[in-house]
Amino acid sequence: MVKDAHAHHHHEHKHNHNKKHATQDHDHNHGPGHHHGPNNKAGLLIAFMITTGILLLEFFGGLITGSLALLSDSGHMLSDSAALALSLVAMGFAAKPATLKKSYGYLRFEILAALLNGVTLFVIAGFIIWEAGQRFFEPPVVDSGSMMLIAFIGLIANLLSAWFLMRKGNVKDNINMRSAYLHVLSDALGSVGAIVAGLLMLLFSWYVADPIISVIVALLILKSAWGVIRWAVHI
Repeated sequence: MVKDAHAHHHHEHKHNHNKKHATQDHDHNHGPGHHHGPNNKAGLLIAFMITTGILLLEFFGGLITGSLALLSDSGHMLSDSAALALSLVAMGFAAKPATLKKSYGYLRFEILAALLNGVTLFVIAGFIIWEAGQRFFEPPVVDSGSMMLIAFIGLIANLLSAWFLMRKGNVKDNINMRSAYLHVLSDALGSVGAIVAGLLMLLFSWYVADPIISVIVALLILKSAWGVIRWAVHI
């Protein structure tokens, strides 16, 4: 009888011990630190597809209408498409496990991607400023109506991309997502610039507005590029 009681008590102790371990394991897996985080990849992919589509629209639109503001914005968008593609590749690398040689895994690849993005932007901004300088003294006539329509479509698309990045990704804490988000936002500013230039040309035939706005867009590009470069180098 005593033996049975002892065996029963031992069994109950073992059952409780196992139950406790199972609970601990469950807590370990679903504790406060464990949550299905934001889907950065989906946000980036959507933004990449939208940006690439608008880049083509603005590039050909810029050639057809003769607008440097549209071409500069498409140049900006080209760097953004590359930036978003790079961010997607970086995200794939960052997910790789650590090795003996790379004890930190590939996480820092994201920082390198952000740094490269910043440098690319610098080059594109320089090209835009140089081209605008050529146009200051003899601004060509621009088809401002079509230009404004294309810039407006670009603006809506950029805001949509920014919204998807905000909704699906972690823009606040992930430098890679943040640099992509800054790219898209500065694109939106570029589209606003092109709309303003188009309006000035339409109302006042003030064609010098096109290179002026292009330079402003280029300076905005430089500002965001410098921020990303400084940040990446700091890390």
